[in-house]
Amino acid sequence: MSWKVVYTAGARRDLRGLYTYIAEELCAPETAAGQVGRIMERIRSLSEMPMRYRLYDDEPWHGRGMRFFPVDNYLVFYLPEETENKVYVIRIMYGGRDVQRQLEDTKMEY
Repeated sequence: MSWKVVYTAGARRDLRGLYTYIAEELCAPETAAGQVGRIMERIRSLSEMPMRYRLYDDEPWHGRGMRFFPVDNYLVFYLPEETENKVYVIRIMYGGRDVQRQLEDTKMEY
């Protein structure tokens, strides 16, 4: 059974910001396109076996079932909703930043 993958508004903002930073601030548009492409490809793979990645340890996310996985230096956070057969991509962020603080600012916008 295949799951539907849905990007939240926050995840879409994260991807746009990631692309803009690499393309404009670092003057590397090809690198930006490649990085975004790799992240999106891995996210697409969530349509099969989305429970394969580990739960995020900290609350309240752990109790809500948030999972995550790395793609290069970035982390993808998502919530599988079994009753809907959907995977909600919540955030995509650089792993070197204060992940917990960024998640605290995250609104659950489906």
